[in-house]
Amino acid sequence: MEQQAMEECRAVYLTAEDLRIAASIIYNAYHDDPFFIDTLFSGDQAQYEQKLRGAIREELNELWQQEQALIGMFVGERLIGVACIVTQQLPLGEARFWHWRLKMLFSTGWYSTQALMNKETQIIESLPSSQCGVLQFIAIANVEQGKGYGSKLINAVLSWCDEQPHLDGIGVFANHQQHIELFSSHHFEKIESLAIGKVDGELLFYKGASSE
Repeated sequence: MEQQAMEECRAVYLTAEDLRIAASIIYNAYHDDPFFIDTLFSGDQAQYEQKLRGAIREELNELWQQEQALIGMFVGERLIGVACIVTQQLPLGEARFWHWRLKMLFSTGWYSTQALMNKETQIIESLPSSQCGVLQFIAIANVEQGKGYGSKLINAVLSWCDEQPHLDGIGVFANHQQHIELFSSHHFEKIESLAIGKVDGELLFYKGASSE
């Protein structure tokens, strides 16, 4: 049965109707992420969770409105994974649009909004060119983890990247050794070690087919 599900899974662009479930999948996957804990947690667990939900909701809505790549992994009609890629056609870091800043400010506070922008600035300044994408989120539903869907979703991201004629590749910041090893097994190479806030990690990069 599980093998059949693997064969039937498909990766397609998300629709507006998928965003609520996508946000829930991302929230659960990133709930214990060291960067978000460092950025959003100030001693109150309920407040942290509210801020995290708000940050994910606002970012997803912004990426959707700016027509960035939101890829969903489906088994049948069920959404079980999400990958969000942002290109530098959308101003990132300190160049973020003011409407995004205001919405994020109301959802997370000034310090957290600034930390999110600082993270993006560090990443894009370390990428090989201004024609690179950033893997903003990648998540598999908790109940579906450990079944190989993560690798399939990464492969879908790489296929998307290879089809973009003006994209040199995709970068991702990873702060878990298991995640670093997973991306490395899919042709991501380390660019450099980064310390973002109090969180140490590695910036990994996949060189797209169009740049070869």
